[in-house]
Amino acid sequence: MDPTQLSAANSSARLQAALAVGTRADPGDVGALVARCAVEPDFFVRDMLTWALTRLPAAVVVPKLLGELRSERPQARSQALHTLSKIGDRAVWPSITRALLHDADEEVARSAWRAAVVLVPEDERGALAVDLAAQLGRGDRAVRLSLSRALVALGDVAEDALRTGLASLDPAVRAHARATRKLLRDPDAGFDLGVDEAKRVVALGPERAGGTAC
Repeated sequence: MDPTQLSAANSSARLQAALAVGTRADPGDVGALVARCAVEPDFFVRDMLTWALTRLPAAVVVPKLLGELRSERPQARSQALHTLSKIGDRAVWPSITRALLHDADEEVARSAWRAAVVLVPEDERGALAVDLAAQLGRGDRAVRLSLSRALVALGDVAEDALRTGLASLDPAVRAHARATRKLLRDPDAGFDLGVDEAKRVVALGPERAGGTAC
């Protein structure tokens, strides 16, 4: 299929085009795929574009994606981060900058968190946990859940990183920290339940709340 079909008016046609390009796996299509990632409005098509890129040689794809991390278009940054996490080349870790982890666009930040926990070297996991925990309380429920999941993915190093949040003067930060700690200790625990419980402890104090703060 002609790669120009990646910009067809119909989303189903674009999905089929991305599938065909990925199946063909011609390195010459990298530019078209990366460019489309930056503007594609349909989630499922974007996911297929990422799949197509993972089918191509990383040596060709990764430099293009790293260039997208500097794009002024948030979706370009977000989708490049997502694709880099799927490729899993840890050599790109230095490009997952603090600016991306704290990006003002929440979709970019969420993609950066997910990519970071996949690509971070073992000896930098603790520092990453601290950096992520500094954003506790950010955004709506979806954003907070993404941040909690990223911290949980880092494992035990997140415990220490949560201490500052647990002692924060901001009730929203404390509640988010408690909910994250609950997920860290019991990954099957419900996130909403954790937030509700944490808010109750903040409001009543640990003694009146039945000791649930521990």
